[in-house]
Amino acid sequence: RRQVRERSGDADHHEGMSSDDELTLTEVTEFQKSKDNVLEDSRKIFEDVHADFCDIRKILLKFQEWKEKFPDSYCDAYISFCLPKLLNPLIRVQLINWNPLEQNFTELEEMPWFRAIEEFSNARNVSASKRDDDPDRVVLSKVIERTILPKITAFVESMWDPLSTSQTKNLVQLCSNIFEKQIISKNECSRAKEDLISMIVLRMKKSIEEDVFIPLYPKNTVEDKSSLCSKFQERRFWSAVKLLSNVLLWDGIVQEDTVRDLGLSKLLNRYLLLNLMNTSPGLDNIEKCNKVVACLPERWFQDLKSGSTLPELLNFCQHLLQCALKYINVLLYQFFFFFYSSETKVVLLLLVKVKALRVVEDFIEEHKLEHLKSIIGK
Repeated sequence: RRQVRERSGDADHHEGMSSDDELTLTEVTEFQKSKDNVLEDSRKIFEDVHADFCDIRKILLKFQEWKEKFPDSYCDAYISFCLPKLLNPLIRVQLINWNPLEQNFTELEEMPWFRAIEEFSNARNVSASKRDDDPDRVVLSKVIERTILPKITAFVESMWDPLSTSQTKNLVQLCSNIFEKQIISKNECSRAKEDLISMIVLRMKKSIEEDVFIPLYPKNTVEDKSSLCSKFQERRFWSAVKLLSNVLLWDGIVQEDTVRDLGLSKLLNRYLLLNLMNTSPGLDNIEKCNKVVACLPERWFQDLKSGSTLPELLNFCQHLLQCALKYINVLLYQFFFFFYSSETKVVLLLLVKVKALRVVEDFIEEHKLEHLKSIIGK
């Protein structure tokens, strides 16, 4: 991966922001062999079963005929409540080779069983008023709740690595499709949905506690960027930044208060900020702060009208303010009174992005930087 980045000229990458969990060729070969054996055995499960009784579409057609010809007995048999349990083993067989953590995994909507159940439920073809009276309208959502969500929860518990950006993006995309497209209603109190979100939060907490380690060395030890101590510290910092970015990707799916607590209180303020405060002012510090701000969801700052940022970002903003002050002091010491530092402007712009407008305004007035008032809209 490093060689590919070098050939492509990707200069924005830092050691620690890529995955370290590559398997050896032997492990890959053994896993693929075991996987092939399981898939081969799975093809034999229904080899002695007539297609009418193992093909989901054909099974649903039988129930559709019953519903059309004998609606009263169909309704009395509570078929809409029985179908999710009936279809469960058939769907699970089709999902044996499905892994939502892999790149280019198959979306649920593209699977034959999903389309068959969706057509049966008439989720998109019947008017809202008629759907309300049709008990079969809930079949698809119940299948998702009872079969798909527990399987995703198992992936999260046993296989998901919160440090992996690709895995996290895949999971976020999958959950967004399930929740936002109302396959499972946003307002529905689903035990399976709650279990999934609880497991996601638990795994992120565990990753923050066990995977984050940023050592603090004496400044004279890390001033030499080529030293092993400096390289290790930098790698651990950028690995934590990657985890911060992955945690904040869950905003909108996991409750906002929980995401802010994990990402800002537990990760930024407890680990990253300590490293930033011990990094000398300069381009490296600015780049690190810029990456942190780039991770933050813009939605969090849209309704902030008091001129003050989020409570969890107060310490981070104080650090940015101290950086801007150091740049100003350097300029004054060098007697460049009529110039202003581009670094100072960049730092103030970061404060503006997190809506710490009152702090920026006071700083500009105190140091007579009227030429920078435009960054706060004045």
